[in-house]
Amino acid sequence: MQSPSTTITATIHNSNLTPIFLPKFPPNPLRFRPEFFHRRSTASMASSFGRFKVNSKMDNSSDGFLTITEYAGKGGANVGDDLVVLFSHLEYAFKRIAALVASPVNSSLGKSSGDGQVVDSGRDKPKPLDIVSNEIILSSLKNSGKVAVMASEEDDAPVWITDNAPFVMVTDPLDGSRNIDASIPTGTIFGIYNRLPELDNLPTEEKALLNSLQSGNRLAAAGYALYSATILCTTFGSGAHAFTLDRSTGDFVLTHPDIKIPPRGQIYSVNDARYFDWPEGLRRYIDTIRQGKGKFPKKYSARYICSLVADFHRTLMYGGVAMNPRDHLRLVYEANPLSFLAEQAGGKGSDGKNRILGIQPVKLHERLPLFLGSPEDIEELESYGDVQQAVNPGYDI
Repeated sequence: MQSPSTTITATIHNSNLTPIFLPKFPPNPLRFRPEFFHRRSTASMASSFGRFKVNSKMDNSSDGFLTITEYAGKGGANVGDDLVVLFSHLEYAFKRIAALVASPVNSSLGKSSGDGQVVDSGRDKPKPLDIVSNEIILSSLKNSGKVAVMASEEDDAPVWITDNAPFVMVTDPLDGSRNIDASIPTGTIFGIYNRLPELDNLPTEEKALLNSLQSGNRLAAAGYALYSATILCTTFGSGAHAFTLDRSTGDFVLTHPDIKIPPRGQIYSVNDARYFDWPEGLRRYIDTIRQGKGKFPKKYSARYICSLVADFHRTLMYGGVAMNPRDHLRLVYEANPLSFLAEQAGGKGSDGKNRILGIQPVKLHERLPLFLGSPEDIEELESYGDVQQAVNPGYDI
């Protein structure tokens, strides 16, 4: 009988995912077919992407969408060659994970007896699909040569990769994997820091951990990959932008530039089944907004997927607030990257009392409540005071 690790390794090599990702992709046909765009105005392009405002930015010749490499490069945001190289390897990892999630293989890899269980380090017991996703990302970071250390939800401790590489990456490789059998959208969350050279003389384990426990205020880039339409939403510290995978070419192309979360939404996202475990302040807030008696005089609607990336993506697009009021989500590789992205889109990330990016991590798998969303919604929620759930009976689902 094969061991789980042998099975996982065999799956990576034998699931015929490799042919999908050829080393060289054909030219992007959009770049040679300006008739797709009819040289529409910015206002016209803005209306094409739904209810949120998007100011479309195309390349200099206006004949196609920018790829993420073009956007990040010297002709665009100019984030530096090292970060451009790193993102090219992350793109490859996200494409492999997207293909794996959509593959029949995931029906067996998505299953595990570990639902609701927590291992000694404080992280959830991983499923095989989590482990495969983690290995895909780790392999891509090693190949990039640009990451010194990776800290992941799937590892008890950070992994030292390359001496003197410029970056540190923290990640939840596959958020929402417990819902994979129901075809609910999943995602990857990541944050990128600059390596702290002043720690270089410390022992490897110590410098790996301390590099990973940087405050969210120090993030150089962050984002998530959403595995439905396969959207890569990221920030380099100057606005939030989303790139959609063009499966005909393998390019992530800029479809949602300069995302701005509405100042206030009309949607709240939380597991209402926990209502009677909530503190009085949170119950009053939810009761108030869904009756239309809050600062915004319209009734709010509830939308809850139970996939952090999917719930946050919808909140980023339409506004409102997405939350988990109990000590459940991880500060280092979930709360910090998504809060950084929220702030870059004009929103806020809070633990119910404090700004997430101002909290100093003390443990790799440290947990806390998380509230993300429109600035006016977050401010109104915080005004109720008692919104952090102290009762945590240990839910199975």
